[in-house]
Amino acid sequence: MTDDYLSRVGTLIRDARRHKKLTQNELAEALQTSQSAVARIEQGKQNLSLETLARISEALDTEVVAVASSTPLNLRIKGGRKLSGEIDVRTSKNAAVACLCATLLNKGKTTLRNLARIEEVNRITEVLTSIGVKTRWLPDSSDLEIIPPARFDLGAMDETAARRTRTILMFLGPLLHQFDEFQLPNAGGCDLGSRTVEPHLYALRAFGLDVVATHGYYHAKVDPSVHPTKPIILTERGDTVTENALFAAALHEGETVIHNASPNYMVQDLCFMLEKFGVRIEGVGTTTLRVHGVKEINQDVEYHPSEDPIEAMTLVAAAVVTESEITIRRVPIEFMEIELTLLEGMGMKYEIEGEEYTSANGKTRLVDITTKPGPLTAPKDKIHPMPFPGLNIDNLPFFAVIAAYAQGTTTLHDWVYENRAIYLTELNSLGAKVHLMDPHRVMIEGNTRWRAAEVMSPPALRPAVVILLAMLAAPGVSVLRNIYVIDRGYEELDTRLNKLGADIQTFRDI
Repeated sequence: MTDDYLSRVGTLIRDARRHKKLTQNELAEALQTSQSAVARIEQGKQNLSLETLARISEALDTEVVAVASSTPLNLRIKGGRKLSGEIDVRTSKNAAVACLCATLLNKGKTTLRNLARIEEVNRITEVLTSIGVKTRWLPDSSDLEIIPPARFDLGAMDETAARRTRTILMFLGPLLHQFDEFQLPNAGGCDLGSRTVEPHLYALRAFGLDVVATHGYYHAKVDPSVHPTKPIILTERGDTVTENALFAAALHEGETVIHNASPNYMVQDLCFMLEKFGVRIEGVGTTTLRVHGVKEINQDVEYHPSEDPIEAMTLVAAAVVTESEITIRRVPIEFMEIELTLLEGMGMKYEIEGEEYTSANGKTRLVDITTKPGPLTAPKDKIHPMPFPGLNIDNLPFFAVIAAYAQGTTTLHDWVYENRAIYLTELNSLGAKVHLMDPHRVMIEGNTRWRAAEVMSPPALRPAVVILLAMLAAPGVSVLRNIYVIDRGYEELDTRLNKLGADIQTFRDI
């Protein structure tokens, strides 16, 4: 085989594996080979016999060359259908990635229970296995077992996987205690504009980290003699910035004080997990954290990430725009109170079923909610996100499709991202009237008469799901093309919505 052909076949195999939601390690186990061999195959650096191709096809349950193409996966939606029934909120994408990065701190075995099996998790798992971490999905479960090597081999990092996620930036905090000098690929993920990494670097300088970004890489140098001598003031109350500071503080003996910390759901999950590691943290859920770090973490630990408030908001929005009564179970109410209060002000009705209970982590408060269909009116003021306990930044886009449904005119102000609001204008293809006022603000005229359409999925996760929700409301057949970005953050969303009465089919272009 020529190098070009091997490269193309490797790409086909990689995409087929990802579609099956398998890690390189899982495919390697099915083929009775090593993860590094699978990595070479996917990089086009391994000669392949017909027998090997047949075995790969069997393991992936598809014909590699004929079907497992790099052609994007699409959705065909028959809209205008009412939803009904019950659905559970699954565990959080953002908590999952924070907990995965935290495993870099532990020299023992970490088991993450009921982890979201999504593309973002798969990408991070691929990065971890490429640097020597042993990862294994436990049989018939969504439990991931993670065992680190004696020393990480950063030179063997799967850069393709690393560049497809912004999570790679969160390796800085865990690794600065383990290397005097290291290099990471520049972060990727959603196309949301040039989100600065400076707040991360500012926070981590207190631990001796100096980073220079050049030619597609972060070049990091660490002065181990430098330690925090005063409270760390975060220049933005960002979730991942706070998490990076927590990673660094966890392995710093003594107390580290972090001011302007995010108290958001994924940060709380990370704090609960670090406490399992033996790190003592005061102020969880507030903007001031006092972290009492340890010299070493070396123990077998299991942790259950909590449920995802963004998925809960997704399901609420689906019920609103399809005028459906559904019961959404396991809603993390602490992180949905502002959203539900805003919706109540617009006229939405819902009932909380039974008493509050706790997530499997023993901390997060959960409730079951039943939505009630009915008319909504636009809010009198604009809707904008704020750091927790304000309206969640990732939940703002769902108010675009809700505002398009409601009577009246609504203004959304997405001040965080440089171009996410632009993607919301894709709702116009489905009959909405979304007016872009500037890169951060849109004005939405409600009472939309939805119509079916064919739309290319925006390259940002939440706007892509917003388009899907509008298609559920639009009578007729709509097509949403290239849904990889949705698979980054949601597990089997189409299948689960179908169980509520939606009609969503996946297909590839031939």
